[in-house]
Amino acid sequence: MLKILQARLQQYVNRELPDVQAGFRKGRGTRDQIANICWIIEKAREFQTSIYFCFIDYSKAFDCVDHNKLWKILKEMGIPDHLTCLLRNLYADKEATVRTGHGTTDWFQIGKGVHQGCILSPCLFNLYAEYIMRNAGLEETQAGIKIARRNINNLRYADDTTLMAESEEELKSLLMKVKEESEKVGLKLNIQKTKIRASGPITLWEIDGETVETVSDFIFLGSKITTDGDCRHEIKRRFLFGRKVMTNLDSIFKSRDITLPTKVHLVKAMVFPVVMYGCESWTVKKAERQRIDAFELWCWRRLLRVPWTARRSNQSILKEINPGCSLEGMMRKLKLQYFGHLMQRVDSLEKTLMLGGTGGKRRRG
Repeated sequence: MLKILQARLQQYVNRELPDVQAGFRKGRGTRDQIANICWIIEKAREFQTSIYFCFIDYSKAFDCVDHNKLWKILKEMGIPDHLTCLLRNLYADKEATVRTGHGTTDWFQIGKGVHQGCILSPCLFNLYAEYIMRNAGLEETQAGIKIARRNINNLRYADDTTLMAESEEELKSLLMKVKEESEKVGLKLNIQKTKIRASGPITLWEIDGETVETVSDFIFLGSKITTDGDCRHEIKRRFLFGRKVMTNLDSIFKSRDITLPTKVHLVKAMVFPVVMYGCESWTVKKAERQRIDAFELWCWRRLLRVPWTARRSNQSILKEINPGCSLEGMMRKLKLQYFGHLMQRVDSLEKTLMLGGTGGKRRRG
């Protein structure tokens, strides 16, 4: 039943949500928003344009969705009454009790929060968040980054919201509007986890008596975004994660009951995807390619229990492992597939940011 309801609801969700929202949408993912923010930084550096980001963090966003406000929002969004009625019935008469060290509390009604694990929850929250952004007037405002005659002032993945502008004043105005509209529907900003990243000088921000931290780099959807937009910091970070996974698999690699081809498949299935996360937007230079090759050989030597002091050439290691496509080759394949995927889209946000130009002038040379 939930799948049928989701299919009926999805057509209205796709109609109402803009392309800056990539969370839980068909054909979209975290890699799109990571690539988008990297391209925006690259364009700003290329054309010497100042850019200011605010990475918003909500306090328990999915748990603070007010049910009564949600039904009103669905009606305003044009969701048919019969679908809203079915959703209300799903959420009606829900009760809970809390177990403590002194016993359990009385049963109480639950009037907030979307159901955990329910396939409808992402759709409902996306509509809830879209209502906030519309009321904040983000589509009408002139604040934002101008690329290919388009004004972009926010990127979203479900509740992960990034605001952007070309000046500190514009960014602060956007943030205060979003904060005000969020609080009207019960969502509160976590100021301690909300961060600002600026390419120019910026004053100290205080909101509700708390200071908003200014950072030089930020973890955005699992990927490290730096001021200079250089991917080498993220590549090093990915190698550290890959090494941790390899270390956790040591007991399997030591087992003599598991064949070598199976161990190789494990590395390709569990280690390499961790390293390659977000690689579609990387600009890999010669130094990074050498590090990628070195990491791959480290993985194969660890799998074979061959120390670096052993007099074995890299070629002999690769011959014994017979990995097929190298790690760098797999990355290139992902980048080409993603490029082809973007070029097939018509007027997509990613295509606009990748190919479009912005105001300003390039440096000489």
